[in-house]
Amino acid sequence: MTEQEFDEFCASLKATSNVIQWGNSSVWKVGGKIFAICSIWGAGNHSKISFKCSDLSYQILIEQDGIIPAPYLARAKWVQLEHPDAMTDEDLKTYIKTAHEIVSKKLTKKMQKELGLVG
Repeated sequence: MTEQEFDEFCASLKATSNVIQWGNSSVWKVGGKIFAICSIWGAGNHSKISFKCSDLSYQILIEQDGIIPAPYLARAKWVQLEHPDAMTDEDLKTYIKTAHEIVSKKLTKKMQKELGLVG
């Protein structure tokens, strides 16, 4: 998934906002809370995508080739794809959507309602 595809997908999720921070990283938030990040690092300017995941997904994913605990965020159950081919685009979209849901559910009920995340 390219950075542009990443941004387009994250923008399609409900009540999201995007900021560029931490050395040109594309940071996606819902209710002011981060759920996914795309950074460009190293030789070849490869994108590295990080996202929040469930405890079980975290344990499974960090055992996969090309996926590591996300630097600075691992304690909060975040993973980082080291290589663009570490996961299919479809699987990545599913995990990003789940990250959005995990973070959305941790917002206050009032905030969820204001953002149109609940009925």
